[in-house]
Formats: sequence, C-alpha cells, structure tokens
Amino acid sequence: MKTMQIDRFGGPEVLHAAETPEPHAGRGQVRVRVRAIGVNLFDAKVRSGAMEAVFRTPLPALLGIELAGVVDEVGAGVTELAAGDEIFGLSEGGAYAELAVASVVAKKPKGLSWELAASLAVAGETATRVLDALAVQRGEMLLVHGGAGVVGSVAVQLARLRGARVIATGSAANQALLASLGATPVVYGDGLVARVRALGAPVDAVFDAAGKGALPDSIELRGGKTRIVTIADPSAHQLGIPFSAGTAAMRNVAVLRTMAELAASGKVTVAVAEVLPLAEAPRAHALIEKSHAPGKIVLTV
Repeated sequence: MKTMQIDRFGGPEVLHAAETPEPHAGRGQVRVRVRAIGVNLFDAKVRSGAMEAVFRTPLPALLGIELAGVVDEVGAGVTELAAGDEIFGLSEGGAYAELAVASVVAKKPKGLSWELAASLAVAGETATRVLDALAVQRGEMLLVHGGAGVVGSVAVQLARLRGARVIATGSAANQALLASLGATPVVYGDGLVARVRALGAPVDAVFDAAGKGALPDSIELRGGKTRIVTIADPSAHQLGIPFSAGTAAMRNVAVLRTMAELAASGKVTVAVAEVLPLAEAPRAHALIEKSHAPGKIVLTV
C-alpha cells in the first residue's frame, strides 16, 4: 500500500513515499481505508526526533494518529462496527497511509465532511480533558490562551456549551474569529493582565493552549496557581503549574461520540485551514511548524 514514512529523523523533507505491507485488524481493532488524516504538531515532533527522550520510535516509521475513513476489516471482539461503516477517531499510529488500524473510533455522522471528521478527535479529547481537570462550571469565567488555534477554539466552544463565560487571547488579526466563537477577545502579549482586568470579571480558571509564556500572567490573574492548566508551555513544571498531556489510556470513545453529535448539529466546528494530498505530507509539516494561521491541516488519500 502507499504510505508516507520516515527512515530517519529530521526536517519535513525526511517524509517520503513508500510501499509497505498492508496492516490487519487485531483483537478489538478495525482496519480503516483512510480518506482523511488530521496533521498534528505531535506528528512533526516525532518526525524531528524531539520525542525520542520521551519514547522511542523504531525506524522506518509511519506517522499519524488522527483519521477518518471506511471500515474494511473487523477484528475479533468488535461488535458495534462493520465493514462499510464510515468512522473517525484515533489510530494505533501509521495513519499516513491508504490503510490503518484503529481501536478508538466512532461512526461519522452522515453529512459531516471527511476533513472535519479527521479534525475532531485530538482537539475534542484534549479540550474535554483539560476542561474536566479545571472543573469549569456554568457561570464561571474561563481564560483561554490561544483561542484561535484548533484546540483552543474547540475549548472555547465546549466551555460555552457548559454555560461558562470565556475570555480568549489571540493575535489582533484573530479577534473577530474569537468573538464569533462566543468568547470575549483580548490581544495577547505585554499588558495582558491589565487588558483582562479592564473587562471587570475575575478569572476562575485558565486553559493555556498557546504556550507563549502566558503562565506568569495567568498566575497573577488567578491570584495563585490553582485551576491553571497548560498543554503547551514547557516551563510549567518550574512554575508549579500542571502540564496536561494525553496518553493512549485516556482515549475515550464516548468523547468521540459527543464530538460527532456536536459537530453534526453545528454546535462545534473546527476550521480547516488547508487540505493537501497525502503525497504533500512534507508541505503539511512545514505549514504546521511555521504557520500561525488558525485552522487544521488535513491530508487526503
């Protein structure tokens, strides 16, 4: 089958086309004929070798964990899915391919595009995990750093559905986008504390999805270190702030089903910034590492 793989760590150029044997569904798995792949910064970190200190990636390797496609083989023990079902979710790795195996998937609602479906799983799981960790409640004020990014924008929408009020930071160019998501927009950077305080509402919790050095301002706005979580700032440990990173054990089909229902009803969406064919995976990685434009980058097969 056709894939895009790496034989060594390095820049986007190390991704190259390769023919590899077809995988088969094991117990609790389905094999998916891939239609769309969500590109994540995590993929680029694995490709570069930046994740080697955390876990080893045997080479050659196929990247990608987020996909949407059609079930074409069902493993033992799978009872809720059948060949021909349109699904989306999280693969066991190796989504940059014509075929991939997966165990954490949900049915794709009819009418939901492949590109949007392939953009829901990681952002939905991450945003839900952090909002739960922060115990965001109706009527509270949540500050989201990086509200125009994929995870940040989903967090804003999910928090609003929980009945929370949201202040979201972003660039000057993204203020209208943040407002359209239901947040009160604020420009990030120097003077942020004063701009947030000028809005007249105390901040009950902070979700840092940006990793742009906003944790000291967050601590000041909260008056302490409680109810602040980051998914992006490596200085979190030194500051005594929790860093939330997803693990395979946290993957949750229930979250996928909820995201599918919300997306199908138009209550939650993800902006898709760029759609590229699988062969242009190197360009997709270059974009995700350098671009500040909001929206998901998706590969299609």
